[in-house]
Amino acid sequence: MTGTTIKRDLRTGRSLWADSPGLGVPVRPLTAAISVDVAIVGAGVSGAFMAHELSKDHAVAVLDRRPPLMGSTLASTALLQWEIDLPLTALAKKIGAANARRAYLRSRQAVDALKRIVAEERIVCGLKDKTSLYLAGDEYGHRALEAEAAARAEIGLDSRYLDAAALRERFGVERTGAILSSGSASGDPARLAAALLRRAQARGARVWSPVEVLKAVSDPDGVTLLTDTDHVVRARSLVFCCGYEFPKGVPTPGAEIISTWAMASKPRQRCPAWLRSTLVWEASDPYLYLRMGGDGRLIVGGEDEASADAHEDKAKLKRKREVITAKLRRLLPDVAFETDYGWAGAFGESATGLPNIGPVMGMDHTWAVMGFGGNGITYSVIASQIVAAEVRGKTDPDADLYRPAKSDAGAA
Repeated sequence: MTGTTIKRDLRTGRSLWADSPGLGVPVRPLTAAISVDVAIVGAGVSGAFMAHELSKDHAVAVLDRRPPLMGSTLASTALLQWEIDLPLTALAKKIGAANARRAYLRSRQAVDALKRIVAEERIVCGLKDKTSLYLAGDEYGHRALEAEAAARAEIGLDSRYLDAAALRERFGVERTGAILSSGSASGDPARLAAALLRRAQARGARVWSPVEVLKAVSDPDGVTLLTDTDHVVRARSLVFCCGYEFPKGVPTPGAEIISTWAMASKPRQRCPAWLRSTLVWEASDPYLYLRMGGDGRLIVGGEDEASADAHEDKAKLKRKREVITAKLRRLLPDVAFETDYGWAGAFGESATGLPNIGPVMGMDHTWAVMGFGGNGITYSVIASQIVAAEVRGKTDPDADLYRPAKSDAGAA
């Protein structure tokens, strides 16, 4: 899960990832007009993946009105999953069976690509391979999950259905069923984004902050960005990577901003041994999700609410923590959770759980990346692949899946 605005914990006043080591990213003020190949608006994890990829063969400028990482990245809980918010069988009813299969397979490939990038760039971000345990809930019961596991297995995704007895025997969890899948991961999103930005800078990219883009005007040769520094940025291509803060004038069909909450325990939380290698989430609305961090913290979240500003309510933060803790206690009665961090934020979702990635309508040379759904970091990888291909004059074979019109369409 991700959120755009961090609300500090009532007791500690800290966000979890803000205390991570290695978050330094050199920035500079914009004191004169500049001209680059690609301007990227947003210095969070989406902008970092975009800069990392495009800086390989382009002069890149990353612009942000805040310091790097200070938006949705710090509010992420970094469950790096290929599973999409909508099950494969449900997504097929929205966009057609063939497109749903493509979306799931591309998501799986993206998690593998993320792992390769971290390994090749020797990024230290606590990345760990994880299995995923998807529990039956009030949205999808055990029969739906059994059908879902079969549909995934049919296209080569490693997912296995567990009935109530098998789930109880292996995990000690009382639910009517679950899907166990391999291939996911977890990590520290802030350290990941910071390292990607520094790798891009080593190839010549520059990060300008604080710089707010007030207006962007395209023409046949590129885009001119007007900024609050009174200095313009000229770029051949422009990419908005603004998390869930929708750029003015950028259409977002089918998108909705909601609120979400999360918290983390103290280090070395006593938990079942299997939880160290397993991400857990449930097929409910609102749903609960949890995972262990590398320092033994238990990170728990959920309780999403259909409101764009409920996360700003400090009293609600406390109530949501109580609700999430109670849900965790029912799921894992032997875990005595003690909150060390708690935060809330805005969160974007779409009708399909797929992001919007593509050209901005009415603006030449301009793309927007809006990672709706619970797979923000996974979608950041996909976005960097799709947009980079198009900036280079090529076409990604799955680009149509993430166009706004396609994400909002009915079954094909």
